Amino acid sequence: MVIVQHPASSIQYPASSIQHSENILSTFVVMSMLNLKFAGRIIYWAMAGKSKKRFRIYEGNILLVTFFRLLVVLIFFFLSRICFYLFNLQYFSNLGFGEVMRIFFIGLRFDVAAILIINLPVIFFNSIPFRFRYHRVYQFFVNAFFYLVNLVGLFANFADSIYFRFTLKRITAEFFSYLSVAGDFDKLVPQFIHDFWYVPLVWGLFSLLLIFFASRFSVDAPHGKSKGKSLQYFLVNSFYFLVIASITVIGIRGGTQLRPIGIITAGSYTQAKNVPLLLNTPFSISRTIGNEKLQTLLYYKKDDQLAKTFTPLHERHPGHFRNLNVMIIILESFSREHMGSLNQNLENGEYKGFTPFFDSLARHSLLLNGFANGKTSIQGIPAVLSGIPSLMNESFIQSNYSTDRINSLANLLKQKGYSSAFFHGGTNGTMGFDSYTKISGFDHYFGRSEYHNDRDYDGEWGIRDEEFLQYTKRTIDHLPQPFMAAFFSLSSHHPYHVPKKYAHKFHKGKLPIQESIMYADYSLSKFFESAEKMPWYRNTLFVITADHTSEGYYPYYQTDAGQYAIPILFFRPGDKLEGKNGETASQTDIMPSVLDYLNFNKDYIAFGNSVFDTAAPHFSIHYISGIYSMIKDGYLLEFNGVKTIALFDLRNDNLQKNNLAVKNLPVMKNLEDFLKAYLQQYNNRLIENRLTTE
Repeated sequence: MVIVQHPASSIQYPASSIQHSENILSTFVVMSMLNLKFAGRIIYWAMAGKSKKRFRIYEGNILLVTFFRLLVVLIFFFLSRICFYLFNLQYFSNLGFGEVMRIFFIGLRFDVAAILIINLPVIFFNSIPFRFRYHRVYQFFVNAFFYLVNLVGLFANFADSIYFRFTLKRITAEFFSYLSVAGDFDKLVPQFIHDFWYVPLVWGLFSLLLIFFASRFSVDAPHGKSKGKSLQYFLVNSFYFLVIASITVIGIRGGTQLRPIGIITAGSYTQAKNVPLLLNTPFSISRTIGNEKLQTLLYYKKDDQLAKTFTPLHERHPGHFRNLNVMIIILESFSREHMGSLNQNLENGEYKGFTPFFDSLARHSLLLNGFANGKTSIQGIPAVLSGIPSLMNESFIQSNYSTDRINSLANLLKQKGYSSAFFHGGTNGTMGFDSYTKISGFDHYFGRSEYHNDRDYDGEWGIRDEEFLQYTKRTIDHLPQPFMAAFFSLSSHHPYHVPKKYAHKFHKGKLPIQESIMYADYSLSKFFESAEKMPWYRNTLFVITADHTSEGYYPYYQTDAGQYAIPILFFRPGDKLEGKNGETASQTDIMPSVLDYLNFNKDYIAFGNSVFDTAAPHFSIHYISGIYSMIKDGYLLEFNGVKTIALFDLRNDNLQKNNLAVKNLPVMKNLEDFLKAYLQQYNNRLIENRLTTE
């Protein structure tokens, strides 16, 4: 979950996970139909009106007209980047004026590539060396396509002004795979129209202006139709066609360098956090279509050297297996920032946070400064339950590798006689969680359909946390023991409605989400209050974490590291799991940590390490906008697949202002070597379907 803010006011607007993003984009489409209807009339007027009655900037050669019109589009793409910046000003507040201008200027290279890609048919049909290209009917259809494709491209840039706030990256081709994911978008449209009305309106205004200025350039049919002149015309214009084709190819490639520019290219110009500002959305989509397959990596030539640096293989534990129940509780958007127990340095030590129950439980638990492996729920679930991060443009669940054989806490513990169940109050099919739980070995999935009582439906996302947690507890009462259960909450979703009966129970914070965080925390307290009365309670290991973060308010939580900061808590009634562990922990550490605690005595694959293993390396890795970021040994390393582009000492520079990469410190090579080994293991094992020991 992320919070968004209208740049022109002090009002803060909330946001959510990727499914929420899809609904917003769908809403924009619905809202924009009104703009398109009006724009269509303007297009018709622009193309069908009598030229003598309209003021024109230029009328003549078709090639020059095409060039000028594309130049108009380029100007509007540039202006849309300025709007993107202004709509997300809080996120880019660390940038000085000079750096912003530099990014805007470099961004033109990516704008040119995108504009040439989406206008290829226009360029082709206007540059072929035949006279019929001047025909009025022919030009009508070419012009109609020109306006349509460029308005859609401009729309994508504006829609991303909101979408970006959820995932911190530009839309890529993965988005279209989400269209098949179930959701309650039709019920959310009114709320989204209320919250984000200004973006479609600005896009509509820009669209009308683009149409107005582009239509000022019109084609004038050439004179002279003799055979000689026709042959000369064909030969000259064939030469022009070849020149234009060459220039277009160079423009799409982004220059004459060996490899065409891609999303990863942007990482060589600026820090990972600023890459979305440099890119544009049509470029991001076009460069990721059909390009979701991972590449085999060979950073390490020898397997023994690779395994020595990093291996996801966890070998059997020598101890006696502990037959404990396991319950994983994943809380929607529970950023570390919301916890008073993890922010005792804020507000001069007076910060109370918004999770009183969690903080009280933390006093009797092992509490870690954890990090999420992604920015969306669909990335967080497999990281928590299977130890698999999503280090690619799309989530593991929706990738080409989702059918790989995988481990999970459910199927591994099934070997020890465990039953298993996954609980989520959302509409069945949401985010593909039911499919994931099936392929990962869960025995049961309990969602909104199984709940059988829509009186507790919140009208947007699913069954409210308080009621669904009680349903979860009642269902667990009847599960065969030992069991492995996972619960994923949803009430801390936009629009953050708190039940009316609690209208004055929870205090509001600096972010709209925080009242609903308090409600979710209260619901959790009621669950534990009911569960502790049951026989299975004292024989259960509880793990509480978040799927991803919300937007940060305090400076640290707006940094690349802080935007992934979540809690990870281990609690077992009556056990001495207490204190805080300052080591870096990640969502992918949860599965190996649980199995380590249980003394699981079989081999398995997971891309994290047990937090109870003091000898193992502790780190967190995430991927966004073509950049891999790793937090390890007190440093944050940003790597573009070829070289390190940033290194920050988080212990002395937690706001990430001093890039140490230019100093080429020895620690940078050590971190980079470890990350390369990790990526090689990850890519190659997913490609080769080696995510289990079978």
